[in-house]
Amino acid sequence: MKKILLNVCCAPDATHSINVLQEEGFHVITYFYNPNIHPENEYKRRFLDMIKLAKQINIENITHVPYDLEEWKKRCDKYAGEKEGGKRCIECFKLRLKKTAEKAKELGIEIFATTLTISPHKNAELINKIGKEIANEFGIKYYESNFKKKDGFKKSIELSKKYNLYRQNYCGCVYSQRDVR
Repeated sequence: MKKILLNVCCAPDATHSINVLQEEGFHVITYFYNPNIHPENEYKRRFLDMIKLAKQINIENITHVPYDLEEWKKRCDKYAGEKEGGKRCIECFKLRLKKTAEKAKELGIEIFATTLTISPHKNAELINKIGKEIANEFGIKYYESNFKKKDGFKKSIELSKKYNLYRQNYCGCVYSQRDVR
């Protein structure tokens, strides 16, 4: 069974994404790298739910992941005034996908993916383009997805209830939190 490293933004989004990848024959290893999540207690809540989900569904989950808010701020603060989906998000996607590719390469995993494409608020085509560019840079493969297709987002909501997972109401960064108020 071929291993795939899955960048996870939150446990609810991981649920259906993991199912799809397993149905396609992958051994899924999850990687929760999200320095964008603010405040830190929100980060911890999402991180702990990912650990809980991994135990419930018996998958490998990388837990030694840095919370590197300063790296994220260095890249994204200059786009603070933009709405979700703009340049700030592009920089955030690049950072998270690059760190996932680095981790995959370090672990000898030849392919990586992201749960980001399950969100109805995220541009899967853009995310896949960034993922492919980064994969080329690292000499590995990127799994193109649009996990929201075929009611994927709806299925993730149902699975979140089944596993009793916390479901947040904003993307994660301080700016998306500001926009939902």
